Amino acid sequence: MVRLSQAVPGVFYICFPTILIIMPSFDIVSKVDVQALDNAVNVTTRELGNRFDFKGSHIIIDLDKKEFLIRIETEDEMKMRQLIDVLISRAHKQGIAPEAFDASKEGSLSGKVWKKEVKVRNGLAQEDAKRIVKLIKDSGLKVQGSINDDLVRVNGKKIDDLQAVIQLCRNAGLGIPLQYVNMRN
Repeated sequence: MVRLSQAVPGVFYICFPTILIIMPSFDIVSKVDVQALDNAVNVTTRELGNRFDFKGSHIIIDLDKKEFLIRIETEDEMKMRQLIDVLISRAHKQGIAPEAFDASKEGSLSGKVWKKEVKVRNGLAQEDAKRIVKLIKDSGLKVQGSINDDLVRVNGKKIDDLQAVIQLCRNAGLGIPLQYVNMRN
């Protein structure tokens, strides 16, 4: 559609209507729901209170919601491993991926009590975001990935290409829990 207007005598302007082209996109994030994490910690505490092998044992599970950190205290290292296994399985039932827990830091013996801090990964680290963007670029798909704070936005012309990127990220084995949100056409 062409519109002619005569603003200045003797000069004609040709104006084209602006068409905003929106490409399909989605975001790759790594978020942990605080309420689900709190529920998993509470269920774990209740379950361990009812288990025969933990009766009368010194067990403390403390969740720091701001730092996404779980502080655990038990009597010995074996109970520590069992407690972490129960915690991860209960969190998985609440919808939190097991990869979200970083229990690699060794526990320490303080008096008669074993103490350990389990970090919960929340948000996409810069190195992980760079690995995801590199994976997308190396795939050869006609999509573009960009890093925005703690998420990766993926744009493409076809929704099929975006779905191929989702499958690529799922099958890549990155070792981090990923969610795919804000799918836009």
